[in-house]
Amino acid sequence: MTVTIVGAQLGDEGKGGIVDLYGDAADVVARYQGGDNAGHTVVEDGDEYKLSLVPSGAVRGKTGVLGNGVVVNPRTLFDEIDALNERGLDPDVRIARRAHVIMPYHRVLDGIEEEAKSDSDLEAGTTGRGIGPTYEDKVGRRGIRVGDLLDPAVLRDRLEYVVPQKRAIYEDVYGKSAGEEFDVEALFEEFRAFGERIRAEDMAVNAGEFLAQQEHAGANVMLEGAQGTSLDIDHGIYPYVTSSNPTAGYAATGTGLGVTEVGRGEVIGIIKAYLSRVGTGPLPTELDGDLAEYIRDEGGEYGTVTGRPRRVGWLDMPMLRHAARASGFTAIAINHLDVLAGLDELRVGHAYELDGETIETMPATTERWGDCEPIYRTFDGWPEVDWRDVANEGYDALPEAAREYVEYVETELGVPAYAISVGPDRADSIVRTDPFA
Repeated sequence: MTVTIVGAQLGDEGKGGIVDLYGDAADVVARYQGGDNAGHTVVEDGDEYKLSLVPSGAVRGKTGVLGNGVVVNPRTLFDEIDALNERGLDPDVRIARRAHVIMPYHRVLDGIEEEAKSDSDLEAGTTGRGIGPTYEDKVGRRGIRVGDLLDPAVLRDRLEYVVPQKRAIYEDVYGKSAGEEFDVEALFEEFRAFGERIRAEDMAVNAGEFLAQQEHAGANVMLEGAQGTSLDIDHGIYPYVTSSNPTAGYAATGTGLGVTEVGRGEVIGIIKAYLSRVGTGPLPTELDGDLAEYIRDEGGEYGTVTGRPRRVGWLDMPMLRHAARASGFTAIAINHLDVLAGLDELRVGHAYELDGETIETMPATTERWGDCEPIYRTFDGWPEVDWRDVANEGYDALPEAAREYVEYVETELGVPAYAISVGPDRADSIVRTDPFA
């Protein structure tokens, strides 16, 4: 059976925590897109693990798979694995042979291209980790894949073809002086060594075949997306988007499992009880001033990868309706409900006003989304309580106003909330339904 985890907003929804929450029942956790820009934090018995590439389930001893839709930076991957080893963990991580590799020149070009866009309205606010340039090379059929690292002759051929092109862009277009990031021999030696480690540790797999075999043997497979629906390259707020598809349809493409296989399982949309994002672009329900600072500080709204302060806003229901339709949610999980405690009043962007009309989902273009004015609904706030006690006692222990808030979201999206997070630790979650049951 599969369960697919999808971000319903703009990333940073707490997907890693939900993957970890249901980790006992999952045997395999597979990432299907994104790269080491996808920071997630898992808290286990008060110990915090910040990961950006290793799948969340690795903290719980599950097999983690980086699917063919992921772009892999071997430096990051092995740094994270080594750091987990030092903390007494031995993560079982497999990498798709078809996954593309982030090379040092991708990171350099990512930074300089964003810098060149900084004076225009095209700046996407990327993490500068080479994600976009790697996907560009993938589509341009000049990428280097994990399988290429395993064959030194193929690796050298690929590098000798692509590196001169990248060096020319760096030097001739941007007027910079190229270093080791654009040196074929240096890149060959470093990445051949990565290939040797991948082979020695038996990490490379044909992802679709591996996952299908696991599932047919009775394993529960969790498919983990990165970022969120409104950052999807097709369905998001273009051009302020990531370079891949976080929506559920890509769970099949990015792993090699068939759409019928994925479609037979649950698709859980992960929602933060308010809105947050890192990056530029419109945000109709955005907050500022003291209220924004309060939510940002209470929720720890600073990027896992970059440390940048996140922008915050009220929950945006048209955004959630769009996400639920695009991925076909069968359920949701709501995180950070406790962060809103102590406010006298909460608001939700229930709909938009656009050109004098009321609309209940996002327009197709970002420019039109920026023209939208939110139509708010107001909710009573709820007090601070002992959230660990609430989690232990269950849903009915939530303050009444908090339950009304949850039930409003359920009603609007037409799906149940399987889990509600009221704190950073796994023990601070109310689990109402096990999707693998």
